[in-house]
Amino acid sequence: MIQASDSSIELAMDIARKMNLSDEELRNMRRGAILHDIGELGVPPEVMQKTGFLNEVERAMMMKHTQIAHDMFNVVEYLKPAMDIPYCHHERWNGSGYPRGLKGTQIPIAARIFAVVDVWEAMRTDRPHNPAWPDNVAMEYIRKSAGELFDPQVVRVFLEVIQQKKESLNRLANNSAPHHDGEIHGEQGHGIN
Repeated sequence: MIQASDSSIELAMDIARKMNLSDEELRNMRRGAILHDIGELGVPPEVMQKTGFLNEVERAMMMKHTQIAHDMFNVVEYLKPAMDIPYCHHERWNGSGYPRGLKGTQIPIAARIFAVVDVWEAMRTDRPHNPAWPDNVAMEYIRKSAGELFDPQVVRVFLEVIQQKKESLNRLANNSAPHHDGEIHGEQGHGIN
């Protein structure tokens, strides 16, 4: 998936803002989120396009995409601060991730945030070997993985942001739903029939 979706970038940015990241951190986070899987350009096409599970060799090739991204862009001065996500978004809170096996707060905050968002998006997307999970199941997985795979503080804020988005959508849906008299909320007495 070379580029993150707009919705995953915005979700990551919403979490980062709620966690009070600075303007500079937010700018670098956006750049890093856009480039998060750019290292996949260095993974052989037959591995990237495989529809089944990856074997051990293919998985090792795929895991190199974080190092490839780091090597490609760490020489570009203005992108160096944005490399936290492409290089570290597969690191895990308990140290079980890659490429360096970073643990806890050793993992840059932008990568900790994007790790949660990336997994959230992946679980909710159909894959050749894995159907999409319902939102509530994906959310429960992330909640249970707090403190193990993901930064507990990031998970807490992620859940708050998702809840706020749900409530906003519900309010929007309720405000545009027809009343029994055929009027739409918010039309100030001008019924739409």
